[in-house]
Amino acid sequence: MADILSNSKARRDYHILETFEAGIVLRGTEVKSLRAGKGQISDAFARVEKDEVWLHNAHIDEYTHGNRENHQPKVKRKLLLNRKEIAKLFSLASIKGNALVPLSFYWKNNKVKVKLGVGSGKAHHDKRDDLKKRTAEREMKRAMMKNLKGR
Repeated sequence: MADILSNSKARRDYHILETFEAGIVLRGTEVKSLRAGKGQISDAFARVEKDEVWLHNAHIDEYTHGNRENHQPKVKRKLLLNRKEIAKLFSLASIKGNALVPLSFYWKNNKVKVKLGVGSGKAHHDKRDDLKKRTAEREMKRAMMKNLKGR
């Protein structure tokens, strides 16, 4: 299950509390553009509106070989979930400080799926703690490799 697009900012800016898999309604030229890897979801977010979930600000480039029926790059797109999942997303997203962020687009059975995460925003000190942990792990791994090579 290889990612088509991934949102690197999501895990940096949010504590991901829960993830959901959703289908997405796309036009043919959008799918062809995604097959070419042309798009970005770093500024994208989702909202529950009138018992439906919509993805906003996901940029899928226009298909280069498209005609006048080509799609708009930043139109809102409908996400496909069942009623129970939509109700759960609505209850989780209505909590102050939580947001619905797309984590990645990927292929599953020749269909494009969206991994949607419910995230609560990280404070500045949380981001610094994550950076310190990553640096410490990197240094420890480097020291272990140096020790193994030295034998």
